Amino acid sequence: MIIGAAALLVGALIGFAGRKVMVEARLGTAEASAKAIISEAEKEAERIRREAHVEAKETIHNLRSETERELKGRRSDMQRLERRLMQREEMLESKEVEAEKRDKRAASWEEHLKAQESKLAKAAAEQKRLLEKVARMTTQEARDHLLQTVSDEVKRDSALFIKEEEARAREEAEKRARKIVSLAIQRCASEHVAETTVSVVPLPSDEMKGRIIGREGRNIRTFENLTGINLIIDDTPEAVILSSFDPVRREIARLTLEKLITDGRIQPARIEEMYEKSKAEVENQIREAGEEAPFEVGLHNLNKELVRALGRLKFRTSYGQNVLMHALEVSHLSGIMAAELGLDPKVPKRAGLLHDIGKAIDHEVEGSHALIGAELAKRLGESNVICHAVEAHHGEVEIRTIEAVLVQAADAISAARPGARRETLESYIKRLEKLETLADSFPGVERAYAMQAGREIRIVVQSESVDDLESATLARDIAKEVEEQLDYPGQIKITVIRETRVVEYAK
Repeated sequence: MIIGAAALLVGALIGFAGRKVMVEARLGTAEASAKAIISEAEKEAERIRREAHVEAKETIHNLRSETERELKGRRSDMQRLERRLMQREEMLESKEVEAEKRDKRAASWEEHLKAQESKLAKAAAEQKRLLEKVARMTTQEARDHLLQTVSDEVKRDSALFIKEEEARAREEAEKRARKIVSLAIQRCASEHVAETTVSVVPLPSDEMKGRIIGREGRNIRTFENLTGINLIIDDTPEAVILSSFDPVRREIARLTLEKLITDGRIQPARIEEMYEKSKAEVENQIREAGEEAPFEVGLHNLNKELVRALGRLKFRTSYGQNVLMHALEVSHLSGIMAAELGLDPKVPKRAGLLHDIGKAIDHEVEGSHALIGAELAKRLGESNVICHAVEAHHGEVEIRTIEAVLVQAADAISAARPGARRETLESYIKRLEKLETLADSFPGVERAYAMQAGREIRIVVQSESVDDLESATLARDIAKEVEEQLDYPGQIKITVIRETRVVEYAK
């Protein structure tokens, strides 16, 4: 065992010594390899450094070359700019010299002109003095005389030109207008005298008046409270008068009273019953009349409220002319004239039918019936063309469309035709007096006479103060004043008469 242990120990020692030798041999080999690698790396680094040094030298050389070339280019540009500046300085110096020469010449010319102006002023003053001496008037007097002469000549020439142009235009326009209006009137047949609303109810006897009044006036009070009108019972034999600004209420009251008179039983309860029946009957007439009117002129799609307003016009009159009949006539005339002019007749027809729609509510709303009607039509969906024709048919708004012109003309034709309207004697006389007074207010007018029921005025002028050309101007001025200040149906003819009489006596 001791020997074995010793052998193991010896073997271990030998193995340790062998391994140490092997490790030392490997370490030597590794050191040699490392030294070789380090040497190779040092060589490679030296090579790279030399290459980088060479590249840097080449880059520096290239940059230096480019910089030198750029500097040379800039130096050449600066030299060219310097040469240009030198040339400009030389040119400015030469121009400055020339300008100085010109200034000197201008100064000499200015002195010369001043001397000439002084001579001319003296000559003009002398000439003016001689002219004033020869003409025997001052410069201001001569100027005023010349201006007055030129002004008179211009007035005469302008009056002559205006007269000729107006005559030519009037002749052509009258031919065309006369043809259109005559065709429209021939194709539109209307009643000679339109229907009017009756406000006087006949009675079978005067005894009926007491029954209408009733015991202590209870019947008449009930009647007036229900209908909203005034029942006038006076000394008129066998008749009573219904008074109200509302034509529909007046018609309901008339029917109610007629039914009560026919029935004979007049008492508050019976009055209420007959009132309701008459009201329903009038409402039915309004609806039927409103529906028949657009159907008669071939129009459709009218608002229901507009249809009802048209029906109310059946009971409204103007100067004795039924307004609904007048609206239908205007609609027909507007459509016919539009067709003659080559226009679509639907819009003028619609505007003509609705042009007096404001009269259906003008007793409820303040203002002109034209403006009220335009506002009502606009609120109920009518187009701007229709609304403008409605508001402009009496000239309260400036006319902007041909449809408005046609409606205005048709309205004048319908109102001015013979038998269309009635007029009280008092208003008729006042209109004639206003017409004559307006004509007499113009200078040079000697006398003025209204003729043909106010449709013509003849004016006699003073022949010594108004010549023939001024007569044309005077007629035009009077026509403008009549249009602005007076209200009248149709048109008024202005005739200016100038005559010269020479009287001599043989002795």
